[in-house]
Amino acid sequence: MNIREIKPNEMTLLSDFLYEAIFQRDADNPLPRIVIQIPSLWIYIDSFGQSKGDHCLVAEVDSFIVGAVWVRNIHAFGYVSEGVPELAISVYSQYRGKGIGTMLLQEMTIFLRDKGYEHISLSVQRDNPAVRLYQRLGFNVLREDGDELILWLDIL
Repeated sequence: MNIREIKPNEMTLLSDFLYEAIFQRDADNPLPRIVIQIPSLWIYIDSFGQSKGDHCLVAEVDSFIVGAVWVRNIHAFGYVSEGVPELAISVYSQYRGKGIGTMLLQEMTIFLRDKGYEHISLSVQRDNPAVRLYQRLGFNVLREDGDELILWLDIL
């Protein structure tokens, strides 16, 4: 597996990864893909790469991109404060449970630390199994908002 920065011609993959990042409580009745066009979700990828704080790493297996982790300075679900980028991560379902998400998060943490960032945040549903991954990697609950947890990681 190779983890690297996303290339400009691969940015369109972020729409797939945004959809994959949505926690689907009922796998038998998945949300329609058009859901990513809701403004509160679309903000995570809209014109990605055009703002200074847009950063994305991808995981490649056999020359196929299977996962992505990206950050933006946006006021969205996991907003904490100005200058704290919000993180999103997604791995295609058939590649989950293989440590790819862990490696993506670890590499993004190093990448952002090297760029001078001190913290990152994210939003996750309380019943999403990914909560355990985030906590294992050092994320802490900053606040709770109904079924949503806003997590914070100090990356200094």
